[in-house]
Amino acid sequence: MSVKAFELVPAVERALLMGDKAQINIECIECCGKNMYVGTNDCFIYHFLLEEKTTSKEKLTFSVRKQQHKYLGLKKPVSELKAASALNRLIVLCDNTIMLVNMLNLDPVQSGAKIKGVVTFTVNENPVNGDPFCVELGVISVKRRTIQICMVYEDRVQIVKELATPEQPSAVRLDGYFLCLALTTQYIIVNYSTGASQDLFPFDTEEKKPIVKRIGREEFLLAGPGGLGMFATAAGISQRAPVHWSENVIGAAICFPYVVALDEGFVTVHSMLDQQLKQTLPFRDGHIMQDFEGKVILATMKEVYVLVPLPLERQILDLLASQRVEEAIVLAEGAQRNIPKEKFLVMYRRILQQAGFMQFGQLQFLEAKDSFSKGQLDVRELISLYPLLLPSTSTFTRSHPPLHEFADLNHLTQGDQEKITKCKRFLISYLKEIRSTEVANGYKEDVDTALLKLYAEADHESLLDLLVSENFCLLVDSAPWLEKHKKYFALGLLYHCNSQDDAAVQLWVRIVKGELQDTTRPDLYEYVVDFLSFCSSQELVWKYADWALQKNQKVGVQIFTRRPVDEEKAGKLNPDDVIKYLHKYSQAVTQYLEHLVLDRKIQKEKFHTHLAVLYLDEVLQLHSQSDQHSEELSTARAKLRSLLQQSCLYRVQLVLGKIKDTDLNLECAILYGKLEEHEKALHILVHQLKDFQAAEDYCSWNSEGRDLSYRQKLFHMLLAVYMDPTVANDTLVMAAVDLLNNHAEVFDAVQVLRLVPGNWSIQLLCPFLRGAMRENMHSKQMSQVALGLAKSENAIYKHEKLKYKGLINLSEKKGCQLCHNTFSEPECVCYPNGILVHIHCAVKRNRDSASKQHFTHPENHT
Repeated sequence: MSVKAFELVPAVERALLMGDKAQINIECIECCGKNMYVGTNDCFIYHFLLEEKTTSKEKLTFSVRKQQHKYLGLKKPVSELKAASALNRLIVLCDNTIMLVNMLNLDPVQSGAKIKGVVTFTVNENPVNGDPFCVELGVISVKRRTIQICMVYEDRVQIVKELATPEQPSAVRLDGYFLCLALTTQYIIVNYSTGASQDLFPFDTEEKKPIVKRIGREEFLLAGPGGLGMFATAAGISQRAPVHWSENVIGAAICFPYVVALDEGFVTVHSMLDQQLKQTLPFRDGHIMQDFEGKVILATMKEVYVLVPLPLERQILDLLASQRVEEAIVLAEGAQRNIPKEKFLVMYRRILQQAGFMQFGQLQFLEAKDSFSKGQLDVRELISLYPLLLPSTSTFTRSHPPLHEFADLNHLTQGDQEKITKCKRFLISYLKEIRSTEVANGYKEDVDTALLKLYAEADHESLLDLLVSENFCLLVDSAPWLEKHKKYFALGLLYHCNSQDDAAVQLWVRIVKGELQDTTRPDLYEYVVDFLSFCSSQELVWKYADWALQKNQKVGVQIFTRRPVDEEKAGKLNPDDVIKYLHKYSQAVTQYLEHLVLDRKIQKEKFHTHLAVLYLDEVLQLHSQSDQHSEELSTARAKLRSLLQQSCLYRVQLVLGKIKDTDLNLECAILYGKLEEHEKALHILVHQLKDFQAAEDYCSWNSEGRDLSYRQKLFHMLLAVYMDPTVANDTLVMAAVDLLNNHAEVFDAVQVLRLVPGNWSIQLLCPFLRGAMRENMHSKQMSQVALGLAKSENAIYKHEKLKYKGLINLSEKKGCQLCHNTFSEPECVCYPNGILVHIHCAVKRNRDSASKQHFTHPENHT
């Protein structure tokens, strides 16, 4: 695919060079800065001054002035010219002899600095000797199969090395220590320092002219078989694909990123980046092509031309204009080394941005996204294509010159709704991806506002995710848009993001009431309650609490029960105020008190008493209205009993006064138990309710956390109730027997045996007697063990005391190791290890140790 990369511009015309001498032909050319030197077949060297000029139409031309010319006097053609500007010398090959002439006046150097017997030579553009006033040459000698390495100084030429080759060389290029040679049948690479050689590929130089060009450090371009331009490194490998040029190539040059080749009728331009033919220029009778410092010089026998490269930016723009995006990007990337870094970055980014818009216009979204990202596109350039997406307050103006030719999305898609939808989907994905990256820095408001509008328009599920996360959506633009698309819940979230919670809740309440239609959240009422429960504005909480409670007390009270605990500590929300406010909502106030008493475990009498009274009122109400065995009543009584049992803070007498004249006997028994009136409680349970299991449970839970004697006392009281002779009957007798047999370890066997009637059989009390005997024997054995241990410990103490002969130093500054208080009296206990403790501390320690051994899980012993 063609691209205009070069223009052919005349430089030295026939008349300027030869005048009226028709037989003069150009043999070689050399350029150094603005100086051009031409060697002719009649042994003359011409010196021209070549200056670039730009016309009013921005077209490049050359102004050429002839400085002088010099006849060398050898009557042979001047075969080659090479400038050595550091030496102010021209290296001339004429009549197989290398000589030096002055660059300014073209006078030969008279010191005799010459090398004879030379076929051709090359200058080492990567010298290794390090002397800036010395030029290294590689010379093909007329001697068979010989290469010479020479050093050229200002006034002399010195041969430093000769190298034998396997075949006669015909072309040579030198880079560092590496010689690239065209031999009779092949190309080779030779390291003249080590003598190592590397065969490249075969080529018959007798049939076709060989071409060897140095194109970079340790890299060469060679004319290969089959019309291929082959690249080879000093290591003998190719790092670039070959270019396919003409079979009859005469010369080649490099003007990065292009390879320019000359054949009999054309100049061809191939890209080194993708190896494609980019341009073909007609050029007849050409026989010389050389590249000098970025210029490509062409010559016929009579005239000289310059192949002028067009600016890379123009080439890239031409490619973009032809919709050849990939080629434009490849060319831009390849041109990086020839352009200053800052300028290249600016150009490259713009090219990528332009390429991205072209790909976008072709709906190649993945490619467009990649180009936009690499080109660091100002995202507003893309957003501006979509009507009304940029905020009304945005001051953005499109890049100039423009990056694309589209007025807007409608222009780009020609109104095709399917394409418009695809483009909007792409923008959503692109904005979503970049909004949290550096690309959006400085434009976060534009990005988030545009994204919100797209989400709302497309009914996208991510709209809520955007609003509940940190965002920069502009309220003035976003609110009307959400309202237009009936996204009222999302609008409330937007108000909340902008610290307008009152407006948010007001909007949500209208949705719940049905004044606005929005089905985004079917559980919106619960959401509003949850929102208020975490709202820091007390004014807002009180404003909407009535609405929430009137709709559903059970859910509405969560406004108060789910609030952060630290609010109360900070004095923001007093529970007393809440209870006072909730008095007209019976269910809500009960739930709130449950939250305070049961969940938060607040130890305040008024809360516990209030909750107990509310529980009792509910039970009494249900008791009077419904069936005695209804599930609702059973649940209410269970809650009341649980509170009465577990709490020790409520006013027992108050509750008992309300319950005494009712038939809530079990609850009444619990209250008597709280007053330590256990006989009354047990009488109710045994004689009124006849619930013997409840009586046993009563003794168990009332003695929880108390010592053994208290527990024993309760069970003996229950046994006494069972054995009361005034109300004796077989049912109570069996209850007493079961009590003794099931809890034998609790009772004092001696007292029980005194109480039990003599007519009871041993078999009836056998389980009790076994348990009592086991417990008695266990206690006796444990006492003996404790006594034995105490005696043993006492013996040890006495033994250690006899061994301890030192004085005990006791003062008010020393402290007891058990209680850590100082000694106030001269008496103390000294342990064998020298530790001093108070006498009463030592006694307490020994007593605690013995009691632990005696009372540890007696029921587990046999």
